[in-house]
Amino acid sequence: MPFDKIFESNNFKTICRDLYGEYNDEIVKTYQGLVDMHVKELGFEPEEFYSASGRIEIVGNHTDHNAGKVLCAAITVDTLSAVSRRDDGKIMIKSHGYPAMNVDVNDVTFKMSEVGTSTAIIKGVLDYYIRAGKKVGGFNAYTTSNVPKGSGVSSSSAFELLIAEILNVLYNDGQLDKVFKAKASQYSECAFFGKPCGLMDQSAISLGGVNKIDFYSFENPEITGADWKFDDLDVYVIATGGDHCDLTDDYAAIPAEMKSVAEVLGGKLLRDVAPEKFYEEKANLVGKVSDRAILRAEHYYEENLRVERAFDAVVRGDEQAFLDAVNESGESSRYKLQNLYSPKGKSHALEDALDRVAVIDGVVGKRVHGGGFAGTILVFVKKASSNDANDKFKSLFGENNVFKLSIRSSGATRVF
Repeated sequence: MPFDKIFESNNFKTICRDLYGEYNDEIVKTYQGLVDMHVKELGFEPEEFYSASGRIEIVGNHTDHNAGKVLCAAITVDTLSAVSRRDDGKIMIKSHGYPAMNVDVNDVTFKMSEVGTSTAIIKGVLDYYIRAGKKVGGFNAYTTSNVPKGSGVSSSSAFELLIAEILNVLYNDGQLDKVFKAKASQYSECAFFGKPCGLMDQSAISLGGVNKIDFYSFENPEITGADWKFDDLDVYVIATGGDHCDLTDDYAAIPAEMKSVAEVLGGKLLRDVAPEKFYEEKANLVGKVSDRAILRAEHYYEENLRVERAFDAVVRGDEQAFLDAVNESGESSRYKLQNLYSPKGKSHALEDALDRVAVIDGVVGKRVHGGGFAGTILVFVKKASSNDANDKFKSLFGENNVFKLSIRSSGATRVF
């Protein structure tokens, strides 16, 4: 069937509503643009399309590095690719406006000069597959992405999972486990791209939907999924305009201070210390660690419970209980974790942003999104008020800094 007929079909409309929450002319234009690019560059049409989403952290702020719990979800922005198989063992990936990336599957040698590049990501995923005894092979891929970079929704992880899923379908009969693909992507980012990371981002994108991840084992975290039932909520990620420069010490201090509490109580991580012991010994911690470290440890233990409450609320469809957990997480990050602004800086962009959105009609949930100190906030808005709220967000923060999203049920996937 010609692609223009496919893009008008009821089946494609259903796919789009699953991946993007809607079907419209802009989506069709994006897909058709990839077809046109593939034909222009190679002289023939693509065979398949693949999609890998962005992700959000819903509850679980700065818990993963101390083996805690996180609630995360895939969202309706994606890195999309038109793909055709090739039999010469070569991978060629091109995005509009960027030079083509070329990798030979028979040469995945790590090169320091490639650290921080997309080529390194491709090689890293290939290397993991090869080491695990999985099949790899060549393909052409023309890609486009509306996963906003620098907004904390994991554009690099989306690209990693895109490669992992293409290799899964083309060369492994689509049989590879979703956690395996997440681990391949995490390995690529850590070992080849050069950015240490946990498994949350890749797991959220690989699995799709809403997932609770318990990092009691960093190698094999426990992952439990749930269906998103709150269709009357829109999700916004808003870039507040803060600057991440010179914040490395602020980020590093959070796990370090949490671990300092754990060490006084006989563990390496807070997960090694039972909550009951922490609260029993809390008064004795004064003078042995900083007051902020104690507050941050308290946030950790309470946040793990909030993850459980929020996940249970999603499972039960209890929207108010879910929003209560989100808002409590935001307050705890502000006053106990204390990651809304840097003590050495003058910017209070995150705090100011949360205060500004709080008074907008329809806003029912809000919290810092991701690492904090600068960057983005996560906001839940009732759909009935969403259009007006969207306009107000854009007037406050700028049109290019406001991203309206939905929860996406499919993980990284072959579209058709």
